[in-house]
Amino acid sequence: MVKVREDQPLTQTGEVDIALWLKRLQDDVALRDVEELREACELARHLAYNAEKPHHNWAEPASSFRTGLEMADILGELKLDQAILEAAVLYRAVREGLITLEAIEKRFGAEVASLIDGVLHMAAISQLQAPRQGLSQHNQQENLRKMLVAMVDDVRVALIKIAERTCALRMVRDAPREKRLRVAREVFDIYAPLAHRLGIGQLKWELEDLSFRYLQEDDYKAIAKQLAEKRLDRDRYIHDVVETLKGLLDQQGITPYDVDGRAKHIYSIWRKMQRKHIDFSQVYDVRAVRILVPEVADCYTALGIVHSRWHHVPHEFDDYIANPKRNGYQSLHTAVIGPENKVLEIQIRTFSMHEEAELGVCAHWRYKGHDVDSKSRSYEEKIAWLRQVLEWQEEVGELGDLREGLSSDVAPDRIYVFTPDGHVIDMPKVATPIDFAYRVHTEIGHRCRGAKVDGRIVPLTYRLETGQQVEIL
Repeated sequence: MVKVREDQPLTQTGEVDIALWLKRLQDDVALRDVEELREACELARHLAYNAEKPHHNWAEPASSFRTGLEMADILGELKLDQAILEAAVLYRAVREGLITLEAIEKRFGAEVASLIDGVLHMAAISQLQAPRQGLSQHNQQENLRKMLVAMVDDVRVALIKIAERTCALRMVRDAPREKRLRVAREVFDIYAPLAHRLGIGQLKWELEDLSFRYLQEDDYKAIAKQLAEKRLDRDRYIHDVVETLKGLLDQQGITPYDVDGRAKHIYSIWRKMQRKHIDFSQVYDVRAVRILVPEVADCYTALGIVHSRWHHVPHEFDDYIANPKRNGYQSLHTAVIGPENKVLEIQIRTFSMHEEAELGVCAHWRYKGHDVDSKSRSYEEKIAWLRQVLEWQEEVGELGDLREGLSSDVAPDRIYVFTPDGHVIDMPKVATPIDFAYRVHTEIGHRCRGAKVDGRIVPLTYRLETGQQVEIL
């Protein structure tokens, strides 16, 4: 799990030790310019200190600065690039009006300023919530559409927003109950499904569990208590299973490998209990082990080893390698009658599949290197993001409250098309090239004489569709 707020290194005077924090961050991220990130941290601290505590020492650090570092910690764990880390550190200072985007662009470049600007647009989702009733149906539709468009244009914007909401959810523990419920509901309805859609397992689980803790407090405590009561026995049991599996893998000559126990998350236990109408004792994967191996063939070899050792539980096997989940997740899941006749879940995947499961879309980002220019990303890449984002509405739609808004508005009644430079334009479903021209700029509309769609000349009355590239002549 990601590092939490209290884990930031401090000096003896209570000040954040930026040098030590940067050193720790580099365990996860190869920074292209350490001094530039240090400058961003120093600026954020200076702005927050002057704004919040002009007459105090550093014993109680400014919350906006500490939150920025925590956001960067989360994104660093996801192994993202330096621009997104600088944007995370400086985001709160811009949002709180302590510095302008123009000043950020001048000191840290257009890429960092663009990322912060995108997150500011997404912040409307939080800011427009009514105190008691949450988002109106209209605002749900409009703000989710804005978020989808922002994601397609640069998925890092959504990742910063997820990190910011993760911090907010961690911080509301001592807040008034009404605020806890409001933040938890927003995260549960929007950002946990978004993390799932992007395949970021390590954040999805935390967002779901923390939200569930506030939204269903009694159920959360009941499951947590049952887990705690059996923890020592479960840990001993898992240790013995892990050692047995290591011996079996050694005998087969599979190397390298990793075998460890996997903690079952409280929300997923509760969800399985509700879905299958069972009690806690019937949740098989409270006891679970994960096996990581080098190649796909090794996964099936390991599966054969497991099924040769223990009897397989009927109807409790899923092959997500041959049939990946829609967010790209791949793994073999099986349940067996393990030692002491206890049901045991075992997941088997390659090391690369595991990285994909934990980091999702972030794992794909790293191949671009540390000098990513979102404006120069290819049209094909953005089409891929677009398809993934639009599929995500189905995940959110399952939650009920947003189903109608997304299914009737975001999916059927809006389209998302691209300019020749790859920028995303959000338009009504009935839009034509002439509508597109006026949407880009009035003068372009006035001067429009023709249009190309995906490189082919079309009439100005042509009905545009999601994912097309439009060029005005």
